[in-house]
Amino acid sequence: MLFVKADELKTGMRLAKPIYNKNGVMLYERNSKLTNQGIVSIQNFGLIGVYILEPAEPLPPMTEDDIEFERFQAMSVFSIKDILDAVCKQKEAKDMYTFANKIIKNYGSLHRKINFVQNLRSKEDYIYKHSLNTAILCALMTFKLNMDFKRQLDVVLAAILHDCPTLLIPPVLRNKNKEELTEEDTKKINTYYLAGYQMFGKDKNLDIDVIRILTSITLELHPDIRKMDEKPKLSLGAEVLKVAYVFDQMTAMNFEEEPFSEIAAIRHLMDSPDEYNRTVVDALINSINILQAGKCIELTNGDKGLVITANDNNILEPFVLSFRDNVVYNLGDSRVAKEVQIKDIMKTMDNRNVIDKDMFSQYKGKPVREVNTQI
Repeated sequence: MLFVKADELKTGMRLAKPIYNKNGVMLYERNSKLTNQGIVSIQNFGLIGVYILEPAEPLPPMTEDDIEFERFQAMSVFSIKDILDAVCKQKEAKDMYTFANKIIKNYGSLHRKINFVQNLRSKEDYIYKHSLNTAILCALMTFKLNMDFKRQLDVVLAAILHDCPTLLIPPVLRNKNKEELTEEDTKKINTYYLAGYQMFGKDKNLDIDVIRILTSITLELHPDIRKMDEKPKLSLGAEVLKVAYVFDQMTAMNFEEEPFSEIAAIRHLMDSPDEYNRTVVDALINSINILQAGKCIELTNGDKGLVITANDNNILEPFVLSFRDNVVYNLGDSRVAKEVQIKDIMKTMDNRNVIDKDMFSQYKGKPVREVNTQI
């Protein structure tokens, strides 16, 4: 499965994921071959690209949970847009609590892990989809942390609203790439984050516990707006929101670079215990599938393999079958772990070598080397 930018799509490519409209109606099914009309439609949707199946790649299985999760994302982004736009205009968001309850009802009481499927985002809807996914992750994690409903609701509401300050930034400035930002641009951006921080503190429609999470997380995520030596003390709810925020930001497709894999994101969170609460990170690991059986991975010794048995005690140490020689590695064995570990999730199933077209044209129709046929 590959991510292909909208302006690089070609007819005949097969969709790896379905595309829905705002009512949850499927417009394009998985495995659909793109036509010229379909490519134009995708570009008109404002999507930065879509996930495409490789030429020889079979259609990967999707459970009913996976299908419903993607459908829920497609429908909910329009609800969250109305809420965030109203809050940014300092108006009452009438359906905010109803929407938060809906997220908790669907994902705040699951005893099983889910496949956290990232959604496709455009510049216009990136913040809305990020806020939605962050809220879903918070619902999953707060349940694993045994939070009562009131605390769950506080965290999910804060997750829905946390990126409102970014929406206050004018699109022309907000959509600039990092390398395009001047020192003056950065100063302007920080004034909007400060305005968002102050807006949260004055919102009379929010419970005081939600405001505490929002104000502390805003200072945590945007340290340039803090006063000298001001370091916010994060509650457990704010720690949950921070971990969910970072995981979604790292694994979502953005406009400047390729996303990190779930493995790379989890490893980052696990390797920074002073930055991220380990109990909260464990709640994330216990909420979503990371290295379940059937996942293809790359190993540090250069081999590629298949996870055949997951390890619930340490997700980075499953049993792996090597594609090269059919050897089974128990990465939970310290002796094996000294020699080989998981490098990352396998990005492509295509092992063909890429040939340089210019170099190939130089040799086309010519012998590569002279062969002496004299006896």
